[in-house]
Amino acid sequence: MSISKNNHALYTRHEFKEFGGEFSATTYQIPKLKKGEVLIKVNFCGVCHSDVHIHEGYYGLGGEKKLSLLERGIKPPVTLGHEVVGTVVDVGNEEDSNLIDKQFLVYPWIGCGKCVDCLNDKENLCVTPASIGIFKPGGYAENLIIPSSRYLIDIEGLDAAHASMLACSGLTTYSAINKIMPVSNGDSVVVIGCGGLGQLAIRILSSMGVENIKAVDISEDKRELAALSGASETFDSADSEAVEKILFASDNRCAAVLDFVGNDQTVSLGLNVLKKGGELVIVGLHGGELKYPIPVIITKAISITGSYTGSLGELNELVTFAKKVDFFNIPVEMRNLDEAERSIFDLAQGNVKGRIILENN
Repeated sequence: MSISKNNHALYTRHEFKEFGGEFSATTYQIPKLKKGEVLIKVNFCGVCHSDVHIHEGYYGLGGEKKLSLLERGIKPPVTLGHEVVGTVVDVGNEEDSNLIDKQFLVYPWIGCGKCVDCLNDKENLCVTPASIGIFKPGGYAENLIIPSSRYLIDIEGLDAAHASMLACSGLTTYSAINKIMPVSNGDSVVVIGCGGLGQLAIRILSSMGVENIKAVDISEDKRELAALSGASETFDSADSEAVEKILFASDNRCAAVLDFVGNDQTVSLGLNVLKKGGELVIVGLHGGELKYPIPVIITKAISITGSYTGSLGELNELVTFAKKVDFFNIPVEMRNLDEAERSIFDLAQGNVKGRIILENN
């Protein structure tokens, strides 16, 4: 079933036609929905730092080396936006007609649906992804087609604009935290990078009962926000004695480091503050190379883990958690959808203290 009122309707996407290029408002016709598909009107879409990397077209690998996103299968034109909350306006299956006019959070990390990872709730690890806002058109648009209603998550009771952050910022943070839990009493967790994700991590950790949270950032303003979010102590990453100060403050009991920057310096700092048996989880994609003595990793039994977004099951867990615990106490700036390009530029320049959420009025 496809509601006829949406057949041949037009909508606008804010897309770029070449990496690093300007955004343009392009008009498209809504196609007839295929079986299982759902059409939503985008209400809110978060602006994520990975959008900046996708717009640039590469990840830095250190030195002059770059990982080309074109070679990874991301081909312009690209409509960014993977933190989407929208209202269902049309469905491809008659059994989904009860969803019309209801508002949902969208799980964006969609895979092929057939491989072992997809069949085991690890679609975010699928090697042939169809992720919304990356490989498929995203939420910097008036409307968005979702391949199945299974990717729609009920957010009743939550602030819809804030809930958009759960799809990536929240999920990525939650999945990374899952990898280090539980944290023993007396042990510390170090959060490196106190932008939007770092602040969410501090709030979630604090909500989970972790008391010794050490926050690290080069920005004094962000360190102050981290303290307000629940960090017990903050440190300047530019301080030449930062490692020694963190070791002293944590009594050499840093069980885990969550690195939301992910460059040479932050990874090195993270490894150097870990206690024996500690775990470094790298989330940030600023880029660089990891150089560290292998015998030290072995003799200290250190674990180094990369964490990329999260599963559909984890997002459902996170939404349930968010309905019980308010951890959205971070700065949020609302902007109109047509300010997408300016928002990407501001985020790339480091001029955003918390999060930007685009609103489709």
